[in-house]
Order: sequence, then structure tokens, then C-alpha cells
Amino acid sequence: MYREPLSTLARLYGVRTTYVDVWQRPRRSSEAAVLRILQLLGAPVDSPADLPGAVRLRRQEIWRQMIEPVLVAFDGRKSVARLQLPESMQHAEYQLRIDLEDGASLTRSGSVRELPVLRRRSVEGVEYSRRAMELPGGLPWGYHRLSLEVGSLRGESLVIAAPLRAYGETDTDRQRIWGVFLPLYALHRRSSRGGGDFADLEALMQWTADRGGNLVATLPLLSTLWELTDDPSPYNPASRLFWNEYYLNPEQIPEFEGCGEARRWMESSPPSGRREETPFAELIDYPAEMQRKRRILEALAASFFAQDSPRREALTEYCRQHPELERFAEFRAVGERQKIAWPAWPERLRDGTVEPDDYDPAVFQYHLYTQWQVDRQLESLKDRADRLQLLWYLDFPLGVNGGGYDVWRERGLFVREASGGAPPDSFFTRGQDWGFPPLHPGQLRQQGYAYFIRALRNHLRHARVLRFDHVMGMHRLYWIPRGFSAQEGVYVRYALEEMCAILTLESHRFGARIVGENLGTVPPAVDRALTRHGLDDMYVLQYETNPEKGTALRDVPATSVASVNTHDMPQFAAYWQGLDIQDRVQMGLFDEEEADLEQQRRQQLRDRLVDFLIGRGLLDTDQPQCAQVLQACEAFLAASDAGIVLVNLEDLWGETEPQNRPGTYREYPNWQRKARWTFDSFSEMPDVQRILGVIDRLRKRRTEPTETEG
Repeated sequence: MYREPLSTLARLYGVRTTYVDVWQRPRRSSEAAVLRILQLLGAPVDSPADLPGAVRLRRQEIWRQMIEPVLVAFDGRKSVARLQLPESMQHAEYQLRIDLEDGASLTRSGSVRELPVLRRRSVEGVEYSRRAMELPGGLPWGYHRLSLEVGSLRGESLVIAAPLRAYGETDTDRQRIWGVFLPLYALHRRSSRGGGDFADLEALMQWTADRGGNLVATLPLLSTLWELTDDPSPYNPASRLFWNEYYLNPEQIPEFEGCGEARRWMESSPPSGRREETPFAELIDYPAEMQRKRRILEALAASFFAQDSPRREALTEYCRQHPELERFAEFRAVGERQKIAWPAWPERLRDGTVEPDDYDPAVFQYHLYTQWQVDRQLESLKDRADRLQLLWYLDFPLGVNGGGYDVWRERGLFVREASGGAPPDSFFTRGQDWGFPPLHPGQLRQQGYAYFIRALRNHLRHARVLRFDHVMGMHRLYWIPRGFSAQEGVYVRYALEEMCAILTLESHRFGARIVGENLGTVPPAVDRALTRHGLDDMYVLQYETNPEKGTALRDVPATSVASVNTHDMPQFAAYWQGLDIQDRVQMGLFDEEEADLEQQRRQQLRDRLVDFLIGRGLLDTDQPQCAQVLQACEAFLAASDAGIVLVNLEDLWGETEPQNRPGTYREYPNWQRKARWTFDSFSEMPDVQRILGVIDRLRKRRTEPTETEG
């Protein structure tokens, strides 16, 4: 009896009560889960009996909003704002003012009755009209403030004037480039004292450029609450606004040479000295490594703050340009003293009131100093990449840790009683709960996307290509209320066009390409938006293979970043051997009978793929070795129209252990495995050199090969 008002209220709040799953079957979310999501969005409902009244209140709220909080104007075209007013004000005059980002202003006035009526509606006895008010055309790109007065009513909006398409070449002028991928923590050299750092990344950049490559890709490099968490996932950061000091190279910090204590700590942890003839998958001991590096960095910070110097003035200027840094340093210093996550802090601290006595000044200075140094080393890497004509590809994660800085700083923006995730699919039959609190779509718009823009700019200051994780989240995100299973989640809608406008605008301002990760259950509206706004998408060979399809692989679009797999998928050798299927049995996602059926399906897939590659002239045998199939797959991608081909370096030496097994936490050592070979070793491997040589040759010519390469 409550289904109809529940569905109506859900629609008014942008909540989907039904969706189509990955098997193209309609699914209906549970009424209990929908009701809880509505409560979290602010609906005044304690029980189903409250639904009719909540519907009336929501309609009043919608119609009483004179103008939307965010408006979009693409390519300088005239756009239309919806003006909602009681009909009793139809004879009133309106005054419109737009304060442009550059300080100029535009004004306009007129009569409400002259504006075309789009709709009329009676809401609780009050007659309203929705009218179309045309905004001035030719607005310069930027974020502008609109103010509207109608009689005694006042309204404000953010106007995002943006290019229709993101920065990058047109489809006809698009260059075909290639690059390599390896998590930075996994990259290491014989001289390394732990996981990879920015100096190791610089070496990889140089080596890739020397091979003819144009791009190096890594996982997110964002701040982690080392003192609190045992989860090293780069997709669960403390902040999307600040970086991870774990990746600093102390020897590149100016104070290092003059700081004897830092040098002594460095010398006390000699290089690993691995024997290359017995390679093994070594795991990173993050607590031990971070403790060692922390001692070095603390010594450098203490040395820096112990004396006045021009660099002190440089830090002061940096803090002035980045005013949020001191707030972040306070948060980290308070957290280290409290030794618990911020939701359990005393109320005053939890609510954001911090006094100098609440933390150790040396810890505060440490976080100021290390964030400054990370930013300097990132800037140096960007400059190095620019000189090499190399694009640096960074990853922008979908969420942040609920106990981290961003959620504390923006408490009203995040919904802490829910988490983001994904519904059941063919791989994760029980759905996924990612654990991070989602952003409140209404609060995000009311804030004018200020937090989102800051986080985006933090990455684009350094990246020339930015991968936007789970780009579907700009259109709808699967929310799982606390206490519900991942199978009981509910989709909540976001303003896709508004977020696309921010992406296209910021991409042009920073000269960076945007890649939308559109794998999984993707609504058609998302793919259409990516195409309309010139945002690249992803083509992943392991997702594309399907024995039931008419052809083993579809052609690769020019707008794609093409790869064999991703960091969330099995390495190619494991996939080819079906080792990932046994993984899913151990994770409880398959029983033995289901695993047998999947192994049969995988054999069909292997046969179809081999036939396809033979037909393309990329294989010359129907009984190939795994390495031969990998090279043929890489050649297929390289010869395609894909704008970017991304090569997972670990595939080139037949790695079978994944970096991450999604859906697991402590069951497997996710995000901890170093590359089996050091950079010094794999950079000289003949097989690695040969495959990258094939890719480079194919990328630099337009015709597909007619015979087996290599």
C-alpha cells in the first residue's frame, strides 16, 4: 500500500527504485533500503505512514525554489534557466545580475509575465508557474555568480560556462600513442630501500620515453592515515586534496645534504640487495617502511624549522597560496595525538574547532613540510615529463576514507551512514560495498561543487591525463545504507551535465585529457555523455572477450584508452590459465560446479580469441603459448584506432599474482606486492623490449599488420 507514495518520493529525491542489472534483468530495490536512503537524503520519514506528507513537503520545496543552484552554459551558447514563482507574482519585475569570474558584471531586467510559461501546477493550494528565462549568450569560460531578484524574493546560482568538449585532439587529428602502467609502490630498483618513490618513477619515465612511449600511468598517490589504518588501498585515501609522503625521495629534498641525522637514518636502512636469479613476489611492510621514512622526514623537517632561510619564506608563500594546507596539518596532528579516527574525537574537535594546545607543534610542522615537499617533487616530475614529451596519467578515485580529512572538513557534504558500491554482477555475484561515504548530491550542488573542483584541480596541476574512476558515479551511484547488504543497495542520481561541464572546463584550463572509467553496469546516458563531451572511455580486452558474441573482439574506438586488463583484474597469464576462477571459488563467489562451467566457458573464450588473432594475422598457430597470445593481443590493440594503448608491465614477464583482488580486504595482501623484478632487471629483459618494440612500431603506422610481428 506504500509502494506508490514511496516511488513518488524517491523520484522527487532522485532515487531509483528499479534498475537494469548486468544481465539486462529489471531489479527492484527493497522498500526498506529505499526508505532509509530517503531519510539520509533529508526526507522527513520515520515510517511508511509518513510518506504521503513527505511527498507534499518535497513538492512544496521543489516549487518554492525560485531558481536552480547550478546552471550550465556550453560553448558560449544561450542557455535557459527555469524560474519558478507563485502565479500571484506574474506581474512583478525581475532584476538579473551575473558577476563574471574576471570581475565584470552583466545585468538585465524585465517583467515576469514576458517569460514563456513551461508548466503550471497547484501545490497545496498555491498556483505556481515554471517559466523560461534566457541567460545572456557569449559568457566566457568560468564559474560565474548569478543573482536574481523578483519582488521580495532573492535567488542565487552558480553558472558554469564551459566548452562542450574536453581538452584534446579532434577525432580526426587524434594521435595514437602508448604508455606503460605499474603501481608506484610496486616499482623498485636495486638501490631501493622499500617500495617505489618519485625518483623511481622518474627513471621509469625516462626509460619509457627512450622506448618511444608517450605515457606513464600509476594508481592514486593520495594521503593515507598511516597511524590508524591497516588498509593500504590507494582507493581509500584520507583526502583527495593532499598527497602521500610515503612516495617522497628524501635524497632529493634540499635539506638532506646538510642534515646528518637524516643521512644516518637513511644509511641505517641499506638497499634490499635482492638476488635477481631468484625472483620472488615480495610484500611491502608499510608500517615498518613508513616508520623508517618518517624518522628521516622528521629529521629534515626539524632541521628546516630550526633556522631562518629563504626557503622558510618559500613555505610561507606556499601556505598562502594553499590556505587549506594548515587546516590539513592541524587535522593530522590532532589525529596523531588522539590516536583514534575523528568520529570518536571529543565533540569540539569532531565539530572542527581546533586550538594550538590540541596537537604537538612539531607534528603540525612535519605535515606542512612533507606536503610541501611532495608537491615540489610532483611538480619536478611533471616538468620532467613535459621535457620528455611524455604524458603523466594519474588516477582520480571515486571516494575517500570516512575517517579522513575530507569527510571531517566537509561533514555536511558526505553521507556517513551509507557507503558507495556496486550491485551484483557476473564477477561479484554478491555485489560490492566499497566502504566510503558517498557525496550528498543536493549538498554538492548547493555548495557549487567547490570541494569537487578543488580535488580535481589538485590532480590536474600535475597530470596531463586523468582517469576518472567509476565515471558512472557522476550520473548515479549505488548507495548501501549501513546495516544492509551490498545486494540491497539503491541508485541515487547526480547532475551528470553539471559535473561534465566542470570536467571539460578544468581540462582546458590545465591542458589535460580526461578518461572516464566506464566498465561494469554502465547506463547508456553515461556513454552518450562521454561521447558528447569529448571524454575518453576505456576498452579492456578482458571485458570485451565473450564466447557468445559474433566476433571475439569488437573494433577499438579512437576515443578509447585500450589495455589488456586493469589493476582490478587478473594478470593476463592468470586469466589465460583460469587461475582467477579458482580465486573466486576461494572467495566464495563460485561453487565447484559453477567453477567448472566457468572453466569451460573460458576454454571457449580462448579458442575464439585464438581464431580471431589468427584471422588478423597476429598468430600463426592454433596451439600458442600464453606469451604468444599476449603479444598478439598487445599487437591488436597497438594496431587499432585507440587513442592510447596502456601496457601493464607485469604482463610482459608473465606475472600471475594480481595487485588487488576486489571484494577482499584482509584475506589477501592487496596493494602490497612489489613487482617480481626490479626496474634494473625488467628494463633489460629481451621479451619486454621486443613486445614494446612491436607496440611502438604499430602505433606509429596506420595500417594493420598482415603477418605475425616479432
